[in-house]
Amino acid sequence: MTNEEVFFQTKKALSDALKKLMSQKAFSKITVSEIIRMCNVNRKTFYYHFEDIQALLKWMFEQEAIEIVKQYDLMVDYTEVISLVFDYAANNAYIVNCAYDSLGRNVLKRFFCQDFRGITETMVRHAEERLNIHVSDDFRSFLCHLYTEGIAGMLIDLFQHPSEFDQIKMTNYFSLIINPALPAVLTAYVEEQNNHK
Repeated sequence: MTNEEVFFQTKKALSDALKKLMSQKAFSKITVSEIIRMCNVNRKTFYYHFEDIQALLKWMFEQEAIEIVKQYDLMVDYTEVISLVFDYAANNAYIVNCAYDSLGRNVLKRFFCQDFRGITETMVRHAEERLNIHVSDDFRSFLCHLYTEGIAGMLIDLFQHPSEFDQIKMTNYFSLIINPALPAVLTAYVEEQNNHK
């Protein structure tokens, strides 16, 4: 086993311990001592991999949801992405709700926003390439920010109230805002810029 694999396995063990503890108590009540005791590692090992428990929580979210979503091309496989998110919400709502109760909506949203920013930028750039157009960096940044905030906010709502979201309906809604709407917005921006030349 390589060093990289050993590091990953250690992080995964710490993550699994945190996940188990979050099913039993509030996030704010969990200590590093409890986590390392469950993993049979020392405190130095924990702090070698993570700055604090919040950093471990962020890594856990990234590994379990964000990194999987990044494997998909959102412009093509949005149905699979949405299904994946719904499945994750159904199976892990207690984790996100535990983090929400302890950290608050804004902190939790920042976790999601940091990682979804890369996803939305890929989505916008793919649309630009497909349309063979180019928008300014500041407009792309604005558009990515808008999509990121929307996705992150919706995800938190979904985790908190999974029974209120109909998977088929949400898939259709996401389809509408990605497939026809994004190209239309990019095209409108380019036309508007050309009119002002």
